[in-house]
Amino acid sequence: MDLNADLGEGFGIWRLGDDDALLALVTSANVACGFHGGDPSTMRRVCEGAARRGVAVGAQVGYRDLAGFGRRRIAYDFAELRDEITYQLGALDAFCRLFRTRVRYLKPHGALYHAAATDESQAAAVVAAVSGHDPDMPVLCLPGSTLAQLAVGAGLPVVAEAFADRGYLPNGSLVPRGAPGALITDPEEVATRAVRMATERTVVAVDGSVIPCPVESICVHGDTPGAVSATELVRASLIDADVPLAPFAA
Repeated sequence: MDLNADLGEGFGIWRLGDDDALLALVTSANVACGFHGGDPSTMRRVCEGAARRGVAVGAQVGYRDLAGFGRRRIAYDFAELRDEITYQLGALDAFCRLFRTRVRYLKPHGALYHAAATDESQAAAVVAAVSGHDPDMPVLCLPGSTLAQLAVGAGLPVVAEAFADRGYLPNGSLVPRGAPGALITDPEEVATRAVRMATERTVVAVDGSVIPCPVESICVHGDTPGAVSATELVRASLIDADVPLAPFAA
């Protein structure tokens, strides 16, 4: 099982989350590429740390929205969104090359993640950017989403992601941020959910129903309160449950 977290989301003198501590725990790092968060020095630092620890680097691409942390939906033109994603991929790849590694996958961030799950134009822009940059690059996203379907149609590898620290609706989508049950902060509960996802491939939705969860990578958000302690417990619990941890992208 792959264990991923969103890293490098600070900007300038502001730090968001403990990148160094999380790099010691995860197998894949979704690195902010400067649009919703991150900056060149942060990208370099996280790529260096990931390469040193053997952690796979993925491009976490988002809307050009530092003020809103990429969590406000933007109605992009297809070509503009495609090109902005290509720009972010290229920037992160440049820093990876400094440390003899590369961008191994792409994951949308925030509002773009949710938009691409249902919006065909935005999903198509993501797929076009990835296909143009590297037609063998995996896309990390919600299983069954519009993005997953279009990526498969374009011949891109798709990796199914689940969120140990986010609530699920009965239809398999995430509870919108700000709504009751959207965020799970108790480390014990986060770890229990992660083990269930990995061993049973199911998750309990906010209404108590049990829904399928065909997961290949489990995410713990780096900006969630107590993220490091939660990720430590998730990692230990998965190992105790005899779930091998390794990056999905070689």
